[in-house]
Amino acid sequence: MQLFHAGPSPYVRKVMVLLEEAGKTGEIALIDGATAPTAPNEALIAANPLGKIPCLVRDDGPALYDSRVITRYLDAKYGTGLYLDGEAVWLTLALEAHADGVLDAALLCVYEVRMREEAGRSAAWVAGQRGKITRGLDALEARWLDHLSSHVDMGAVAVACVLGYLDFRGEMGGWGDWRDGRPGLAAWGEAFLKRPAMRATAP
Repeated sequence: MQLFHAGPSPYVRKVMVLLEEAGKTGEIALIDGATAPTAPNEALIAANPLGKIPCLVRDDGPALYDSRVITRYLDAKYGTGLYLDGEAVWLTLALEAHADGVLDAALLCVYEVRMREEAGRSAAWVAGQRGKITRGLDALEARWLDHLSSHVDMGAVAVACVLGYLDFRGEMGGWGDWRDGRPGLAAWGEAFLKRPAMRATAP
């Protein structure tokens, strides 16, 4: 199999963390999938017409894209157990979607800086995205700490990838430190980011 990737992508990082946890990084060839909305990667588009990463090219079926689809597939293939069984899986999926929503907002803040000239940027748009980040982080502190503290699942991995990205792009995105005013999330996040799989995939 081949994985179109780019090192700084937090969505790619989710996939790479799963592969590290499974001990299967050597089974997938990494293909440079660096892309931008205004400069699509032609090889990537051939596999994924949307031109988005990550994209997993399989030997025995069509390519898979969207990180949540890829991680669910690889979890089933390698038996990593990062998606809970039975009714509990809905908590994993809900938390993963929540984390991805925060990532979406953060990425839109970064794109506003990277892809637009300063005169064309919308302060209101960026403020709206930063508001989503703040509310998303506050919800993690208020509602999800018990789950995060008791499960190593793809929801937790996705949250950790969010926190890592907020640190990595904080200066460009202009959001505050995710630790401020969130002692529970700060303690959990600092510990989880020290896991070997997180260290190995840091941008």
